[in-house]
Amino acid sequence: MTGKTKPPARAPGAAKKEKAPTPKEAPAPAPAPEPAPAPAPAAEEPPAPEHPPPTEQPPGSAEEPAPVPTAEATPAPGEGAPAPPAEAPAPEPEPEKPKAEPPSSPLSLAVEEVSENSVTLTWKAPEQTGRPGLDGYVVEIRKDGSTDWTAANEEPFLSTRYRIQKLSSGDKVHVRVKAVNASGASVPATLEQPVLVREILQLPKIRLPRHLRQIFVRRVGDAVNMMIPFQGKPQPEVVWTKAGQPLDTSRINIRNTEKDTIFYIRKAERGDSGKYELTVRINGAEDKAILDVRVIEPPGPPQKLKLVDMWGFNVALEWSPPADNGNSEILGYMVQKSDKKSGKWFTVLERCTRTSCTVSDLIIGNTYSFRVFAENACGLSETAAIASGVAHIKKTKTTYQPQKIPQRDMMEPPKFTQPLTDRTTTRGYSTHLFCSVRGFPQPRIIWMKNQMEIREDPKYIAMIEQGICSLEIRKASPFDGGVYTCKAVNPLGEASVDCKLDVKGKI
Repeated sequence: MTGKTKPPARAPGAAKKEKAPTPKEAPAPAPAPEPAPAPAPAAEEPPAPEHPPPTEQPPGSAEEPAPVPTAEATPAPGEGAPAPPAEAPAPEPEPEKPKAEPPSSPLSLAVEEVSENSVTLTWKAPEQTGRPGLDGYVVEIRKDGSTDWTAANEEPFLSTRYRIQKLSSGDKVHVRVKAVNASGASVPATLEQPVLVREILQLPKIRLPRHLRQIFVRRVGDAVNMMIPFQGKPQPEVVWTKAGQPLDTSRINIRNTEKDTIFYIRKAERGDSGKYELTVRINGAEDKAILDVRVIEPPGPPQKLKLVDMWGFNVALEWSPPADNGNSEILGYMVQKSDKKSGKWFTVLERCTRTSCTVSDLIIGNTYSFRVFAENACGLSETAAIASGVAHIKKTKTTYQPQKIPQRDMMEPPKFTQPLTDRTTTRGYSTHLFCSVRGFPQPRIIWMKNQMEIREDPKYIAMIEQGICSLEIRKASPFDGGVYTCKAVNPLGEASVDCKLDVKGKI
């Protein structure tokens, strides 16, 4: 830039007024910006204060921003052409700034809670955190009427919730939040209106738990413990009533805190059942909730159990519901039977939903008694209804006449169902011959070797079982080779089968 300010001293004005000496001045390193055309200065006047070096002729400074057009206007001189490329790279470094950028502003800044001496803020993370990443947030405040912003936190933090403390009640404060990273701080997110530091009146609201929105059931003798949270500022008044009347504090304990109320009975009784009304009230504004408490116990026994009918192996029973259902709906009935011989009770039906039933599959000749229990959510009744009469299952007189089956002649001559098969064995090893035969009466089995009957010889063991005949030849030798015959004989005839046995010497 300094090279541009010296040439104008030689003939900047002359370039405008005389127009001739401009080519002589061209050899200078920056002559190109000097011969700017006359129309350019009028439009280029604003940048003049940026380059005030030439004191002799201020108009020359106005022509400095037009070096590029001059080069275009005077392509003829060779010296002027190289000058513009030398000046062109100077503005190029400016777009190379995306090295690091500060984050964008935090989103959705809002006041969560206000108390007598504090303000709690919440917001959302910015859309852009920049290349270095987010270091945290800075919360700043200033009192209404002041222009000085002060940081509420000493160091940046990453949470999107912050509580400003040690404020004075009645003050109005402006609040803003900045996102910070290594490149700097974002544009602050600012609340549109100042915040008045005082305790906000919050309407009373009962937050009834889900399990208390239904009937709250407990057994007689159990503890009743219900905790119901609520909200409201300032501290609301809590009132419990039952049927429009205050509670009996000798049996029911109530404990209230800033955020909830506890209803407690050490040992519940049937009389504690009913609908309790909870009221939370602040300066005329109130919220109410109804809690339905039911204390139950086992029901009484069914009534008027009787035997209605008997036929075959079946008995029909009927009864009436119990006079006392135990403050709970009857879920069903359990029916049991007992035979006179054993005296033991056996369950026939469970959860019978009707007041009648049929008991089947009773044993002939036995005498039965019956009883029925009632059942509710608390369990079975302590006692049962017992039928006044008994059921005797009588034996029916029947005569059995066996079916006459014609006798079948089972006599059959011997017949082999599985013949003998030729075998080859090795000298010194035992071998077996098998075949199967049938016939009635059972045939006698005769084993023969080469048409010679094998009698009591310890070398041979003959057996027959379930019609299967076997002959064991122990430690066979070449002499034991030959044709073996199994012959079956009974009074109706005979049959035989043959096989060949080869005994080979050891190799």
